[in-house]
Amino acid sequence: MQKTTTYSSARTYNLIITSMLIALVFVATMLLNIKLPIAANGGLVHLGTGMLFIVSILFGPRKGAIAGAVGMGLFDLVAGWTLWAPITFIARGIQGYIVGKIAWSNGRNGNSLGFNLLATIISAPFMIAGYYIGEAIIFKSWLIPAASIPGDVVQIVIGIGVAIPACVVLKKLPFFK
Repeated sequence: MQKTTTYSSARTYNLIITSMLIALVFVATMLLNIKLPIAANGGLVHLGTGMLFIVSILFGPRKGAIAGAVGMGLFDLVAGWTLWAPITFIARGIQGYIVGKIAWSNGRNGNSLGFNLLATIISAPFMIAGYYIGEAIIFKSWLIPAASIPGDVVQIVIGIGVAIPACVVLKKLPFFK
């Protein structure tokens, strides 16, 4: 007797939404990215950080972590930043989880502008530390990664500037209430 597996419509819906969120982060990262002229490894500014924040605020920590890790990790793989993919997967997964966890804490579900902003700010040192440690391993130096910190800060500030106003508008839509 062969056992068949059935999936509920809720699980299928969840898989579809998560896949679409990964794609949104990936496309936002690919769409506009600018290499900063801050040393050789000065960083890359893109819209993916803003999308990671939006996903985490609107959908919570689990989807934020998955979309950030996989979406930006895939970008690294296809855009020639292959060495960075594992670092990105970890750093952005943690960042997405932190933003979602804070934004969704105590039943807020991403509805508090103050907590959403706080969540993005609190996630910043974790993302910076993740890339710093990864770079220190790659370059075998604790000094060289310091050149990337200004670029990381610019990346986060732009992400916050895009995400917070977008979430205010999106939270007014019936789908996100």
